[in-house]
Amino acid sequence: MSTTQSERLRALLEPLVVTTGLDLEEIKVTAAGKRRQLLVVVDSDEGVQLDAVASLSREISQALDAAEAMGDAEYVLEVTSPGTDRPLTEPRHFRRNAGRLVKLQLKERGELIARIMNVDDSGLDLEVPGVKGRKPKPARADFGEIERARVEVEFNRKGADLPEDDADDVADIDTYDENEEHDETDEHEHDENDEEA
Repeated sequence: MSTTQSERLRALLEPLVVTTGLDLEEIKVTAAGKRRQLLVVVDSDEGVQLDAVASLSREISQALDAAEAMGDAEYVLEVTSPGTDRPLTEPRHFRRNAGRLVKLQLKERGELIARIMNVDDSGLDLEVPGVKGRKPKPARADFGEIERARVEVEFNRKGADLPEDDADDVADIDTYDENEEHDETDEHEHDENDEEA
């Protein structure tokens, strides 16, 4: 996508996205055979709800058609939230990932894997995980020294490390014992007309 097309699309779509309380993170046009795909990535501090994405997608489609911004060729519009693999480049990206483990490439110190504990105007307060039973250590990274950053996906984070609500959910999981008696009834509500059918 040319810079001019990117700038025109951003100028058209950003005000629309901002009115919904979201941030426009990325616009990307790619060719797929005779068609093109327009990817619009949005986010907010509270996350992005599916209903908001569906509504915004309709509004963006109408705006693109009215402005003829994509020309006459067919295109597929995809409005989505960022994945965990997207680079963290803005202070708001780090703020939205507070509590998560990140991999940072720092100008002077090299690679650092740490948990974001706090984000302020100048950088990050971090916690470097302890290795082999050692206690975690505090660290600091200013935005100016961060060259690259991404969220590290954690598959084995213990329930004690989860936010309180999530830890409760883990504790509430019952185990199924095949030797116990179980009620095999259907738990959805029945309508009187269900039995007549």
